Amino acid sequence: MPEFSRSRIQGWIDEGRVRVDGAAKKASWKLRSGESVEVDPAELKPLRAFAEEIPLDILYEDEDVVAINKPAGLVVHAGAGRDSGTLVNALLHHFGKLSSAGGDIRPGIVHRLDKGTSGVMLAARTDAAHRSLAAQFASRQVKKIYLALVQGRTKQEAGVIESAITRDPVRRTRMTARLGTGRSAHTEFRVLERLEAYTLLEVRIGTGRTHQIRVHLAQLGHPIVGDTLYGASARPQGRPPLGRPWLHSWRISFTSPSTGRDVTVEAPLPQELLAWKNGLL
Repeated sequence: MPEFSRSRIQGWIDEGRVRVDGAAKKASWKLRSGESVEVDPAELKPLRAFAEEIPLDILYEDEDVVAINKPAGLVVHAGAGRDSGTLVNALLHHFGKLSSAGGDIRPGIVHRLDKGTSGVMLAARTDAAHRSLAAQFASRQVKKIYLALVQGRTKQEAGVIESAITRDPVRRTRMTARLGTGRSAHTEFRVLERLEAYTLLEVRIGTGRTHQIRVHLAQLGHPIVGDTLYGASARPQGRPPLGRPWLHSWRISFTSPSTGRDVTVEAPLPQELLAWKNGLL
């Protein structure tokens, strides 16, 4: 059933809409030869963002743009199987109105951060601001700098990765840069600090592909600490699992749509990332 997402089918399993030989089973059920699987698809309720009281850490705001320090674990907008507890819902509660250019599900959203990634992220409050920011992102005028702690010691002090990224045909929850096809992607990195078995990198991206930094650094042979989806150890060297990728959107620079002034916003490193890194010293 390739037309349906994994999360949607997972929801149907939880609701008892997927039956094995006529009986509802858990997702962990191991299928055996000869068993019959029936699926009773449910109608999707239309998704629409709504205001929800969720705490926000606002780093910067003006009449056009707001910069949020997104915590790891917070989903940016509604999607399959998820319509509450999102950053968009929190923004709507706090500001009342956002740009409509992103549609009913993604008002104000001009770029995204993965659920497990923390740090600074922009949202547009007006349609004019949305168009301006979208154009800045498209022309690579927006400067995005991340901090990433990777497994191993990189051979290079700095480098550029430009491998195209596409959906992994085998594991659909992953992206891959190993097929030589897909959308172009540009990632630059430089070493900030070398630890015994890890390297702290400053990463700049010129494009914003899904999982871009995670894919490119894994391709380099240095997956991000905690990013088990892309090959990182679950318990590196016996240390406690981090529970998220050690990846943080540290700084973003853009031009204010209304004033034309350059704006730079930084998000402090979360304590859990700092503590995990300091445990290596």
